[in-house]
Amino acid sequence: RKVAIIGAGGIGFDVAEFLLHHDDNADHDLTADETNGDEFLQEWGVDRQNETRGGLAEPDDSVNRPKREIVLMQRKAGKLGAGLGKTTGWIHRATLAKSGSVEMIGSVSYDKVDSDGNLHITVGKGEKAARRVLDVDNIIVCAGQISKKDLEKDAAGTELEEKVYTIGGAYEAGELDAKRAIDMGTRLALKIHQKDVVPGNHRFQAGQGPEEKMFAVLKRFT
Repeated sequence: RKVAIIGAGGIGFDVAEFLLHHDDNADHDLTADETNGDEFLQEWGVDRQNETRGGLAEPDDSVNRPKREIVLMQRKAGKLGAGLGKTTGWIHRATLAKSGSVEMIGSVSYDKVDSDGNLHITVGKGEKAARRVLDVDNIIVCAGQISKKDLEKDAAGTELEEKVYTIGGAYEAGELDAKRAIDMGTRLALKIHQKDVVPGNHRFQAGQGPEEKMFAVLKRFT
């Protein structure tokens, strides 16, 4: 019932949200078609009948009660989830914050897991550093992606050698970035017919446009 999650990127937030609502007693995970729309509106205080001002009712915290207590951590200082997608990131942060069952901690160093399965951490640095012991049932690691080029390597020396292109997170893990993966795949698709485009020489990038240059300038003043 108590879970520590190491890593607060997109995967960490997804895992936290899943565990928050996952019922171990259910015989399967609910699909989108099986979720209760009325309960969702009730939980978030949406008046379907539009009888209240602005269509906003009092949120009902008794709906979809959290199934677990979660501690979500990251090594970086600052707000957790700051790097999530701009269109949906706020939804994930709001869901976890609203539950009241998720503690988010930044600037964490992971010291050890003791013989009882407790996670020892240090929060902060220098004189402000504080040690904590998290008494949890499970520790989940959602950090440390690596590139995966197995298919490209297996194709080497075969007739498929010049037909297998690795893109996106498989090409360069870093922080998984769907926008970068889509961009790379699209540019490759437009040039793949050219003879000089072969695996290893298949990453293309456009020059910086005027909009991007202007954005970079404006960011200096924010």
